[in-house]
Amino acid sequence: MHQVSAFAVGFSAMTPMLSYLVCATPRSGSTLLCRALDETGVAGHPEEYFEALCRSGRPRRPHEYFDPARHANIIERLAFREMPDGMAKPNPLWHPDTYDRYLAWALAAGTTPNGVFGAKLMWGYLGDFAQLLRGIEGMAGRPLPELLARAFPGLRYIQITRENKVRQAVSLWKAVQTQAWKRETGDEGTAAIEPVFSFRAINYLVRQLTAHDASWDAYFLGLGYEPLKLTYEELAESTDAVIARVLAHLGIPAPEGHIPEAPRLSVQADEVSEEWVARFDEHLLALETPEPVPSTH
Repeated sequence: MHQVSAFAVGFSAMTPMLSYLVCATPRSGSTLLCRALDETGVAGHPEEYFEALCRSGRPRRPHEYFDPARHANIIERLAFREMPDGMAKPNPLWHPDTYDRYLAWALAAGTTPNGVFGAKLMWGYLGDFAQLLRGIEGMAGRPLPELLARAFPGLRYIQITRENKVRQAVSLWKAVQTQAWKRETGDEGTAAIEPVFSFRAINYLVRQLTAHDASWDAYFLGLGYEPLKLTYEELAESTDAVIARVLAHLGIPAPEGHIPEAPRLSVQADEVSEEWVARFDEHLLALETPEPVPSTH
């Protein structure tokens, strides 16, 4: 007897009418963007629902940002970092064999009463997410754009990038060491783990982040779709203006009388970040500056 999935029936009342995905890379401003969209009350509850890797059911650990064959010393430094509270345990509904149940839960959790669903997607775990989606009945063998379109009704895309890749990589290298991925306004506590500078790690992350942005660009080019493109720098300059652009792109009327709250997340760049950016630039300049040719006279 054919078994009808919970995704198809059990959560049908929660199915959104409009969905959007914030397509991003780490430390691009996506958390601030999603927090501000959530606070409108009409743009879903965009969270990172789909970051769990197939092999673990959990988000990437710090050392999993690097290549074991090329970065053994970096991985050794990061291998025993603990995940923040709440990230170490997978959602009880999450299981590769019944991923339709988890997807249904995420759709319900991420949808506001007006039928709008939002979520954040990083290129770095998109392959795992696609593999999990293909395990749902009727989804096997489908190409990625079709998978996402079937999973998310009325799907639209928003892409956020950070123009300064060195600053983005510095922020990411600090975060994977300290596991301090966000800081609430007013939280001036110091990290339990003191991060250390590594030109090699930051340089690798610059190239990785650049490649992941390029992969998103290639995806949209192949799809023949122009997403709403935002930058970290625009968001930092005026969060309100960016949110207004997003709501207009999605065709969602701004709520009457809505006064955006001051973002509860604060910028994490500090003196250490500035020092590391300067040190990175100095290292890079030294590598790129040709050595003087000795005189033959």
